[in-house]
Amino acid sequence: MVTNAISIDVEDYFQVSGFEKAVSRKKWEQYPSRVVNNTRRLLAIFERHQVTATFFVLGWVAERFPFLVKEIYALGHEVGSHGYWHRLIYEMSPSDFRNDLRQSIAVLQDLTGQPITSFRAPSFSITKRSLWALDILAEEGITQDSSIFPTHHDRYGIPDASPEIHQIATTTHALWEFPMSVAKWRGLSVPASGGGYFRLYPYRITRRLISQINETGRPLMFYLHPWEIDPQQPLVDGVPFLSRQRHRINLAKTEGKLERLLTDFKFTSMTDVLKIYQTNRGQSVSARSDIKNYSRVSQS
Repeated sequence: MVTNAISIDVEDYFQVSGFEKAVSRKKWEQYPSRVVNNTRRLLAIFERHQVTATFFVLGWVAERFPFLVKEIYALGHEVGSHGYWHRLIYEMSPSDFRNDLRQSIAVLQDLTGQPITSFRAPSFSITKRSLWALDILAEEGITQDSSIFPTHHDRYGIPDASPEIHQIATTTHALWEFPMSVAKWRGLSVPASGGGYFRLYPYRITRRLISQINETGRPLMFYLHPWEIDPQQPLVDGVPFLSRQRHRINLAKTEGKLERLLTDFKFTSMTDVLKIYQTNRGQSVSARSDIKNYSRVSQS
């Protein structure tokens, strides 16, 4: 059985990118937070299934709920950065992104006492417009990333990116990229990574897509947000209809589907899957046989 990676993007329901035009970051403090209880529910599910996960924690959340980060780490899970303010990288300048990344890493390292070496961009916002961010990640000590989505989407995606685990050449060191997972379905590359797709698809479709990926020997990268198991979360005023529908679809079904998923497939953290990948191929982190060069697009 292939060992897959499972990850949680730790952010609250009002912090999603689809809501940012309706919810000012200056007003985040005014919304009732539900991230602690929802994350603890996920931790309990993982404990029942004896699964270790990667938690990409938003710096804003970590600073306000430091005990939650300590709980995640104490239970043996990996802690990575999800940025601080949940801003789309391609809408930031390189200097703003670097500052945001540093701020998130500083608070997470202080809480865990360990270097933070894993990263996921808010809303997978490393696209062809923001490939410059890869150099900044490496310069700031990140060694493994899971931000690139090889698909078409109105907010993210590099459709022609490799769906395989690979290394990317940067200005300092080769960065491991564990892209979000896609599978072939009637000639199309279909997202199979979790999140809204997991809530939207009938479980039998999700299971078929993951099985197809694993049959090739490729591990899946699965993700969820804590708010996706919370159908009682408050409605947020002023959110566009499409964004509201995307956000709320099948919330009541997610937890049960997650339990089935953890029963049907084998999961662990991103770091552990990368170690298995390297061992199976006789590679080390410094191996350069599979390094890919992405054409950087600078941002003024």
